[in-house]
Amino acid sequence: MTREEAWQLVNEYVKSPRLINHLLAVEACMRYFARLYGEDEETWGLIGLLHDFDYERWPTIPDHPLQGERILAELGVPEDIRYTICSHADALADRYPRRSLRDKVLYAVDELSGLVVATALVRPTKSIHDVDVQAVRKKMKDKRFAAGVSREDILRGVQDLGVDLDEHIGHVIRALQSAADALGLVGTAASDD
Repeated sequence: MTREEAWQLVNEYVKSPRLINHLLAVEACMRYFARLYGEDEETWGLIGLLHDFDYERWPTIPDHPLQGERILAELGVPEDIRYTICSHADALADRYPRRSLRDKVLYAVDELSGLVVATALVRPTKSIHDVDVQAVRKKMKDKRFAAGVSREDILRGVQDLGVDLDEHIGHVIRALQSAADALGLVGTAASDD
């Protein structure tokens, strides 16, 4: 499946601009980490873009992500890509344990990317370029801020990946900065470029 075909699928199944933005954010993170680890950027990017495409229609686990996995199988998407997508659901950990680096990265960026985006959106400039690790850590401690973001999942993802939390947050910030325009997070920093 090409990126264009994946984007068409996203637009067929996802109507919420917020969810589309989340998919783009996770795609940007997956592409960044693929480059960081010397992996296939296109495959990792597709996984990020498609990991929640079925969520609007089937928001209850295990329907999500299993309905999406079924659709992707029908479209001929390779099993290893479908496996990684299924592995991001904790409730399916017995069937789809996170084994590969790719599985672990998807899980480690999913919730954290949402927290970083939310942090950018409350900045006066609404710019990802004005977000740093300290700002994200501060917002992470405030359980009322972006309350839908699981701090436990963020910490579990970092632990499973075997990386330092601050370092990981920094990577996610840089990944999202690289996609600031697509995410609508350029803010006033665009005039500085």
